[in-house]
Amino acid sequence: MKDKKQMTEEDIKNKFITPAIEQAGWDIKSQVYFEHSFTDGRVIVRGSVTSRGKRKRADYLLMHKSNYPIAIIEAKDNKHGIGSGMQQAIEYAEMLDVPFVYSSNGDAFVEHNRLTGEERTISLTDFPSHDELWKRFVNDGEINKEQRDLMEVPYFYQLGDKTPRYYQRIAINRTIDAIGKGKDRIMLVMATGTGKTYTAFQIIYRLWKAGVKKRILFLADRNILVDQTMINDFKPFEKVMTKVEDRKLDSSYEIYLALYHQLAGDEGNEPFRQFQPDFFDLVVIDEAHRGSAKEASRWRKVLEYFSSPGTTHIGLTATPKETKDASNLAYFGEPIYTYSLKQGIDDGFLAPYKVVRVGLDRDLEGYRPEKGKVDMLGQEIEDREYNIKDFDKNIVIDARTEAVAKRVTEFLKKTDRFAKTIIFCVDIDHAERMRSALVNLNRDLYHKNSKYIMRITGDNPEGKAQLDNFIDRASKYPTIVTTSKLLTTGVDAKTCKLIVLDSNINSMTEFKQIIGRGTRLDPEYGKEYFTIMDFRNVSRLFADPDFDGEPVQVMEFGDKDEIDIPGEEESTNGWDNSKNDGTGDEHLGGEEGSKRVKYRVNDVNVQIVSERVHYYDANGRLITENLIDYTKKNIRNEYATLEAFLRSWNEHEQKHAVLEGLKDHGVLLEALREQEPHLQELDDFDLICHLAYDQPPLTKAERANNVKKRGYIYEYQDIAREVLEMLLEKYMNEGIQEIDGTEVLELKEFQKFGSPMKIVKAFGGKQAYLAALKRLKDEIYVS
Repeated sequence: MKDKKQMTEEDIKNKFITPAIEQAGWDIKSQVYFEHSFTDGRVIVRGSVTSRGKRKRADYLLMHKSNYPIAIIEAKDNKHGIGSGMQQAIEYAEMLDVPFVYSSNGDAFVEHNRLTGEERTISLTDFPSHDELWKRFVNDGEINKEQRDLMEVPYFYQLGDKTPRYYQRIAINRTIDAIGKGKDRIMLVMATGTGKTYTAFQIIYRLWKAGVKKRILFLADRNILVDQTMINDFKPFEKVMTKVEDRKLDSSYEIYLALYHQLAGDEGNEPFRQFQPDFFDLVVIDEAHRGSAKEASRWRKVLEYFSSPGTTHIGLTATPKETKDASNLAYFGEPIYTYSLKQGIDDGFLAPYKVVRVGLDRDLEGYRPEKGKVDMLGQEIEDREYNIKDFDKNIVIDARTEAVAKRVTEFLKKTDRFAKTIIFCVDIDHAERMRSALVNLNRDLYHKNSKYIMRITGDNPEGKAQLDNFIDRASKYPTIVTTSKLLTTGVDAKTCKLIVLDSNINSMTEFKQIIGRGTRLDPEYGKEYFTIMDFRNVSRLFADPDFDGEPVQVMEFGDKDEIDIPGEEESTNGWDNSKNDGTGDEHLGGEEGSKRVKYRVNDVNVQIVSERVHYYDANGRLITENLIDYTKKNIRNEYATLEAFLRSWNEHEQKHAVLEGLKDHGVLLEALREQEPHLQELDDFDLICHLAYDQPPLTKAERANNVKKRGYIYEYQDIAREVLEMLLEKYMNEGIQEIDGTEVLELKEFQKFGSPMKIVKAFGGKQAYLAALKRLKDEIYVS
């Protein structure tokens, strides 16, 4: 056996760590996951080019049961110390909610118990068995019998079904665990697009299967949410499930889905009173930041009515509502688990975004009418300074609407005219004028199909009828949608690629919900990121710590430290979609019943005066550097000097390994070439050296010609020389990555020389071919 210090990490795992686990009695086939990837790798975006970062991967994940990991092991080669992998292993264990953590270099194990904080070193032969670890977990975690029994209940799974992602598993397990401990109010915070409803289904299924919760109520505030839930995630319940309609309750089912307004009613005569207060064992509240967050809300009465001992309430939300008027935390308590937008993007489960901030001269300078000026309707305009907060609310400048519509149209024409787009406007009147302006600028496509551009607002049945088609991946139309607030929440539009902000949004909850319309990934549809086009500087809220931070309870207190929650007027029609969507969409000319004057002028010019593109970086910040500076910085973060880069380049026989490593750090060279066409003729090596280290570059053609001049290729004869000439030509046209390894010999243009085996034989065998190829690459990069 070769010296342990000379062994690779794989050798150490195969010869020492895996045998130690097996010797401890673990079933390698059913209880141990090897090289377990638990993220998809962050999507990196520069220009219109995307790439995936590295997946997070545990060397070993040891399972108590399926979806209940109990230990993680990080392996290192023997040149490292025993505990060298511990910090990385703890980071992964915290992400995965795993209690026992191990690091090993093949000599021994270092064990970290996350339940007690204790660390110790144990020999290879003393690695604990499954039963020993489980017993310690139960004791150290103070797990009661109810918790243990619930842990044994399996998840729902049928062949071909998806399985929970790691964060969904944690949310499910923590909820089940909390109920086992007797907790009756539970909140889960999960970013839009991370599968809250699927998570809720698995929670409900396991509790229902265990017989702990026999009758369950799932509450939502939109009809479309209930319908989507029934036909998708909750479909396995179809034989025991019903949707409450016409305010009639049928006691013969076990799973009930209902809208708040279907259960609410006049004081003392609410439909929910048809059931006894203890009828439901479990109430799950979707989008819990909305009606149920307000203590004064009549929808809260539904929850308070079904609050008998033993009834559990679970709130699901992407945006906990914490204002002086409404608090999720006051009702549910602190979230037992939070999976944020930043985490979702970093893990590669959510789409990252780039922000295009557009400045209009009138927005930056304001507008003041001359004294005595009248608007299009003959109304004298109040003489004062109007600014961005007034535009489209108190005063309409037609040219401003046209400028926004024109910029959106230009963007779509340059990228994809059928990219699903949502434009958020100030009110319904604004949404209608924006629709009209877009129609005029896109007459060719609108003429072919009038559903290309549509207004979808609470007052418009024709638009709302097309909402499902907008969401449908297979439906081209509607493509561009103007709205006020109807689409801010609860719309699962996976294919949305462009979100336009032309509304004054100050609510962090509303902002998060709007951004959530674009965060779903859909690579099959060609969506790996989305763009936010901001005309109102709303994206300043990205810089607010509350955007992706822990929810903070904000309440007002009276003189005697009693919570004082002011009452709030509610919609009189209870979110009845036939009358109003309940989102606060304003009606033409202002809010319903108001007499606010809105002026309209059509003789004021509006121009775009500034535009900047911002990217989401690895740390969750919007960066504003230009692409060249950003690339240079990231290359030098990885290779501080030219010498360090050249050393790595020369050490790697296959150059793509270096380039892939740089990609993981946000270096996308194709994005640079797309932005700077004059860089097209440089290969990756020269581009890196030129940008990061100010080296004079050579084009691929110049490098290829230099190799020919030096006559190296003519040392070979016949097929070998022709193959090298063809490889050099391929490098000149396509770059160094295209000639790595022997796979290139399988391409069509090499078939005239015979099979890859025959080609390498012409060099004297595979090793001789690889040596010739290495020398060719060395010759290419001779200074």
